[in-house]
Amino acid sequence: MNTKTVGGWCAAIAMAAVSHITQAQILIGQTAGFTGPSSAGVKEMTDGAKLYIDAVNAKGGVHGQKIELISLDDKFDPKLAAENARKLIEEQKVSALFLTRGTPHTEAVIPWLDKHGVPLVGPSSGAMVLHQPVQKHVFNVRATYQREAEKAVAHLSSMGVTRIGIVYADDSFGADGVVGAQKGMASARLHPVVLENFDRTKPDFAAIATKIQKADAQAVIMVAASQAVADGVKAFRAAGSIAQVVTLSNNASSGFIKLLGDSGHGVIVTQVFPHERSVNYAMVKEAQEIAKAHGLNEISPATLEGFAAAKVLVEGLRRASPNPTRDKIQAALQGMNKLDIGGLEVNFSPDNHAGLNFADLSIIGSDGKFRR
Repeated sequence: MNTKTVGGWCAAIAMAAVSHITQAQILIGQTAGFTGPSSAGVKEMTDGAKLYIDAVNAKGGVHGQKIELISLDDKFDPKLAAENARKLIEEQKVSALFLTRGTPHTEAVIPWLDKHGVPLVGPSSGAMVLHQPVQKHVFNVRATYQREAEKAVAHLSSMGVTRIGIVYADDSFGADGVVGAQKGMASARLHPVVLENFDRTKPDFAAIATKIQKADAQAVIMVAASQAVADGVKAFRAAGSIAQVVTLSNNASSGFIKLLGDSGHGVIVTQVFPHERSVNYAMVKEAQEIAKAHGLNEISPATLEGFAAAKVLVEGLRRASPNPTRDKIQAALQGMNKLDIGGLEVNFSPDNHAGLNFADLSIIGSDGKFRR
């Protein structure tokens, strides 16, 4: 082998090494309903996460490694969510899962997390089943639905509202939210004037709307996905009910407001993050600035949820680097204590994977925007 050949061979190795470094990626998997009844919120939530991840990647990534988010559509079907999780974990070899959507969907993913020791960061579900008992590989970055529902009832009661109905989807999410609403009712010494569930896959609100109207309900708490809540509100109005409708933070998206159309004004939506225009929170200000740099003039509560989850994910990757394996990420997250993500403190421990406990209320104004 002559000198020229040796030199060329060495140069090729050097170029390959540089290419490997620049192309090094941390693979993160996501399964969520990009189509289906929660698609509007899923898109905004994921866009919020990408805002932060892209900003991190633009600055070199995590210790020189870029983060790649592989997102699969589960069509809001728990069975498909489980299959997507298997593909992401066993075939794509992702280091962690991220930002799932829905309670039964996240529950369906957990067996795959446990089988392969894969952490899940920021599931978009406030289900108590994901908080207590502690799911070893699930790291929540939001308050529980039960806390939201209790706060909603307390708010209504403080306004003198006593005739409250509860309408919920017949799945684990609906059942969980109802527990919180009933706790709030018990604290206020009230009983629901209507307590009805409906088929999540084929909702029919005609009969429920009639019951709401006949009971002269002053308010209705709806625990369901965005399309179902929008259909329910329209059915109540068509039946003549003027009841104040309250729903949970899974519907805190501008897409939900669009689904409501003319029926949106006055609908209350609980929130698990500060108002998207509360720039006194450093996280909100940061999200706004990055969004504007990408030509986006507004962000939604769902955008903030994804943004916050991404901040926690990236910090976990930083603490697990270099070579952020599944085990290292798990350990890094579990040891995360008093992490300030911009005015909000995230806390994890082996006995607590709740992350945050912030809860507030918003109302949809006549201009089609959330107001606090």
